[in-house]
Amino acid sequence: MTGGRRELRFDTLEEAVRDAENLLASGYDRVGEWDLAQCCDHLAAVMQYPIDGFPAFRFPVNAACWLLRHTVAPGQIRKVLARGVWRAGSPTDKRTIPAAGGDDAAAVTRLDAAVGRLLTHEGPLHASPLFGMLDRDTLVKLHRIHTAHHLSFLLPREKRD
Repeated sequence: MTGGRRELRFDTLEEAVRDAENLLASGYDRVGEWDLAQCCDHLAAVMQYPIDGFPAFRFPVNAACWLLRHTVAPGQIRKVLARGVWRAGSPTDKRTIPAAGGDDAAAVTRLDAAVGRLLTHEGPLHASPLFGMLDRDTLVKLHRIHTAHHLSFLLPREKRD
């Protein structure tokens, strides 16, 4: 564990869904800011953006995204993909952070549906405002890493010391 967190790496997104289902079944303790519903709903939302399109950012955020996409973001995404770790404290689009206290079971179901939709999607994908166009394999790998990051802050009760 790192700072109380679990060290998670998922080989598949289905494995990530199983972890969320296990957290739901066993109960969990938070060592971060978000509960299971917030994590799952955030992850489900961002998995839909490459399929449905990313929400527009207003100025000055749109300009900052363009600048980052053409300067430091390519190096950052290469590091994330190479290390398999999403850095704690990374900025998050506030629009993707649900309120605390949501329905954990419903959120896990939404995550499962989002994973299924992402993995079976055969149409064109939309470019990320921050990372640009990602191929399907890179996109899935990035979501595996992102999902492990968020779920690592939730500790299953049955596995605690």
